[in-house]
Amino acid sequence: MKQESFQNFLGKKVLFFDGGTGSVLQEKGLKPGELPETWNILHAEKIVQLHFDYFCAGCNIIKTNTFGANSLKFPLKENIENISEESFCLEDIIESALKNAYESREKIESTNFSDEEIFQLREKNLVPKNINPKNQSHFIALDVGPLGKLLEPLGDLSFERAIQIFSQTIKIGLISEKKPDLILIETMNDCYEAKAAILAAKETMEDLKFSLPIVVTTVYDESGKSLTGSNPETMTTILESLGVNAFGLNCSLGPNQMKPIFQDLVENASIPLVANPNAGLPRSENGCTVYDVSAEEFAKVTSSFVDMGAAIVGGCCGTTPEHICRLVDLCYEKSCVPVEDKGKTKIASYTQTVSFGNRPILVGERINPTGKKRFKQALRENDFPYILQEGLSQEEKGVHVLDVNVGLPEIDEVLMLKSVVKELQSVTELPLQIDTSNSNAMEAALRIYNGKPLVNSVNGKEEVMKEVFPLVKKYGGVVVALTLDESGIPETTDGRVKIVEKIYSTAASYGISKKDIIIDPLTMAISSDSKAAIATLETLRIVHEKFGGTTILGVSNISFGLPQRDLITSSFFTVAMQNGLSAAIMNPNSLEMMKAYNCFCTLSGYDENCTEYISFAEKYQESLNSVQNISSTENAIKKHSEDYSVSQDSLEYAVIRGLKTEAATRTNLLLKTEDPIFIINNRLIPALDIVGKGFEAKRIYLPQLLMSAEATKTAFSVIKEKLIESGNVGESKGKILLATVKGDIHDIGKNIVKVLLENYSFTVIDLGKDVAPEKIVEVAKEQNIIFVGLSALMTTTVPAMEETIKLLRKEKPECKVCVGGAVLTSEYANMIGADFYAKDALETVKYAQKIFC
Repeated sequence: MKQESFQNFLGKKVLFFDGGTGSVLQEKGLKPGELPETWNILHAEKIVQLHFDYFCAGCNIIKTNTFGANSLKFPLKENIENISEESFCLEDIIESALKNAYESREKIESTNFSDEEIFQLREKNLVPKNINPKNQSHFIALDVGPLGKLLEPLGDLSFERAIQIFSQTIKIGLISEKKPDLILIETMNDCYEAKAAILAAKETMEDLKFSLPIVVTTVYDESGKSLTGSNPETMTTILESLGVNAFGLNCSLGPNQMKPIFQDLVENASIPLVANPNAGLPRSENGCTVYDVSAEEFAKVTSSFVDMGAAIVGGCCGTTPEHICRLVDLCYEKSCVPVEDKGKTKIASYTQTVSFGNRPILVGERINPTGKKRFKQALRENDFPYILQEGLSQEEKGVHVLDVNVGLPEIDEVLMLKSVVKELQSVTELPLQIDTSNSNAMEAALRIYNGKPLVNSVNGKEEVMKEVFPLVKKYGGVVVALTLDESGIPETTDGRVKIVEKIYSTAASYGISKKDIIIDPLTMAISSDSKAAIATLETLRIVHEKFGGTTILGVSNISFGLPQRDLITSSFFTVAMQNGLSAAIMNPNSLEMMKAYNCFCTLSGYDENCTEYISFAEKYQESLNSVQNISSTENAIKKHSEDYSVSQDSLEYAVIRGLKTEAATRTNLLLKTEDPIFIINNRLIPALDIVGKGFEAKRIYLPQLLMSAEATKTAFSVIKEKLIESGNVGESKGKILLATVKGDIHDIGKNIVKVLLENYSFTVIDLGKDVAPEKIVEVAKEQNIIFVGLSALMTTTVPAMEETIKLLRKEKPECKVCVGGAVLTSEYANMIGADFYAKDALETVKYAQKIFC
């Protein structure tokens, strides 16, 4: 049959992905630690049969067996001279995978099943009851999985290097003789890595002048958080902005656990959705990994995702052709729920989403050199601690977004803006406004920004729109649009409104919707034009009421040249909010501005039970008599601890906030008056414990935990030098061996555990990834290890973990074995003979303390 475009069906007809690959190949003989991708060459006939079986089961989309196919695992052909003959190059792996997929499609479309064959297959639930699989549309997805490393600053893999690695895989797939119909970027537990993969796909296709749909699926725990702390709304905001064609969930959870998380996607997404759950939770039986949800139960629950709004459903780990067949049977008559554009204007950091349109949003203006002598000095001297403190101070005072402007004629704005954005995102969760008129600086910052930023700005000039809109389309963002054009700033409301209409229209021609434009009607000084405020406020009201658009103002300009500026500015701010202002770029250090904001929110019903106003009022008199703002540092830190308060210039604050430079500086100062061991036990460890409590309570997430650990590590290195000088090196609490098991190249979890264990004074021997059981046992015996930590991310490598544990029990029975990884559960850990299951890095630390202390 003639193959139609995948895009012609997406969102119009329910489509079906295939199910598990690695878990099925294990049943077909895949050995512990063996790389599934090598079967594309070694056992091509079995891969073809697996794809064929899924097509028979009624699926429309099969994934190539390339989940782990990247240059971190397989060498490129150009580097093969340094590799043993037994190894496979990346090109051969991917080309063979596509060839196998094509062969299976040709087979399903050429096979004439007899009535008897169809009857027997249907009796086994391997062919749907009411569908002839031959007549289905059949698509091939180039499967791109995660790299198994954390990106900087949390890990050691740079963002650009990640893009390069993903690009290598995607390019090989796209220039192959057998080309895929779509690109599937799956099992992403970090929005930053997902962004790298998406940019790699977009840029590779642009270079090759080739276009395919991009589908992305992401991974969450039962609390609805990704590994790096993103919730479904935030992930949706970011990835949808990057222009993917469909988005959803896969792996990690069974259908029942996934359902409430999928509902969050339904409520926030404006593109087709995907749901590929596991067959429940894994357990070990006779050395094999099995799952606890039957094909019948899986199909029943997963089919309900279609009613909720899924355009594509399928399976992941533990699912088989029977699971997919039963799912198709229950869904074949269902219609796709129409995709609805939610029309929400949203920006995001990697963990927080800010939505415009209801409660006014505060954008802190202090990271900006205009009129700020000390800030200019910081930019010239690369004084990042000062710049970061300006950001943290504004966060503590209640702003929702941080404006970032580093434009000085005498500095390299491209390099500085990129650096400041990267450094700020390592210490604050707030979304950023990238504020520059330099398109090169804008692109550099947009590229490395981890989230969906506010972009300031574009205007009605054709040249500027031509420069900025392609950047926003490529990298995602909400762009601030100023009501000026080649003729300048219109004095009248009508003139400004015409520019608004032109900007909306031009943005649409670039594929940027009105929801991703936020209009700035421009605030002019009333000291030079007494009617300046009127035109601004009228334009504001029309954008809000006529166009249903969102708006922003730099409110402080209104009072330029007048005494007691805050009096005018705060009053103008209040009137603007009454006229529908969505956001204000303002100074949160101004008591009058914060008073206007808190009072407006309370009077407008945004402050339930007046709790925020009461908190503000309690500190009002104190603030009148102090240069400090309404929120003290102690109050800001309270979200991490109910009984722990620190001053902003303390070592503890630097640790809690993840300020590495300050941690080193403050440690050096403390060492002049305090004993090194006292600093460790009474400052560093308690501060880390506070961060740990916040992590356990899910008030802070992995990025903050790691940055705090890095700050502590910096402080420890200073203390260690002091101890070495004095000849009094602190004792280790114990020696721990860590390894990612054979066949698994993912070392994210292990590396996180290593950092925390070292910060708690344990000595860590890290054997790395893909470590054979024999090697682990050998080192454990040589080093007399009594605590071994094993990590595995992939279903196919858990048997290698079990094998390692069995060998340790035989050769070194006194060893305690702690295991962790995305595919493990406490029950599963018990089944494979582990002593302890650590659901996260802190659990490992606690268990180690129990063993050694």
